[in-house]
Amino acid sequence: MAHYEAPKQSKAGQLLDVVVLVVLTIGALFVPLWMGMAGAAKTVANPDANPTWESLGQNAVQAAQYEKLGYTPETAHDLILARFDYSFTTAALVVMIAVIVLYYFLMLRFSEVEYREVISEKFGDK
Repeated sequence: MAHYEAPKQSKAGQLLDVVVLVVLTIGALFVPLWMGMAGAAKTVANPDANPTWESLGQNAVQAAQYEKLGYTPETAHDLILARFDYSFTTAALVVMIAVIVLYYFLMLRFSEVEYREVISEKFGDK
């Protein structure tokens, strides 16, 4: 029985793979931010014209820590009271489920093709 030897990839091919993976990773992380689909909360609950640490729900220790960071009640107001918006549409949910299921079946198909190629290389067509 012949010993299986995986195909060799050139250094340039490896470098290209790494660059493509880095670009895809950065794109997956930052494109939603650039499109305004993710990131900091957009809505501030209970806007207050003259906030105090007490009206922001902060105790003396928390207020002291904010002040060490250079915040005042006015500048920390939006930071403390900003709430994430977890709303979604049914269409967006259905599209996301479809993308995940399609990706799963695509990976199964690619894996099956590669598996059959390796078996064919190792043991020949039977």
